[in-house]
Amino acid sequence: MVKKIERSEEEWKKILTPEQYAILREKRTEMPFTGKLLANKEKGTYNCAACGQEIFASDKKFDSQSGWPSFYDVISSDSIELVDDNSHFMHRIEVLCGSCGSHLGHVFDDGPKPTGKRYCINSAAMQFEDKE
Repeated sequence: MVKKIERSEEEWKKILTPEQYAILREKRTEMPFTGKLLANKEKGTYNCAACGQEIFASDKKFDSQSGWPSFYDVISSDSIELVDDNSHFMHRIEVLCGSCGSHLGHVFDDGPKPTGKRYCINSAAMQFEDKE
């Protein structure tokens, strides 16, 4: 079970960079092909940049050519929360951190086997932890 973390928006502003705050707390999106983790091929985990919750393992990362880091599965189903997102005149499924509720990105049904999922995640929403 994931431990829930609650902080005020003022506390988040002190902890996060302005870019991280805009993405994680205000649900913004970084420009495609600009994220620092897009081309990362190291072995390890991708954790929520706000609270450190482990979300994705490097062996589930793939190049979707979408411009954002993409994964076909999560480490644990309770590490994320999926929410309907009807913003921008379309329906998508938003991916939130299961621990702190921060916006990570969106998930789509056009990924590779075995899940068929493509978790399209902002680099600034994650911190990479090297496991080698």
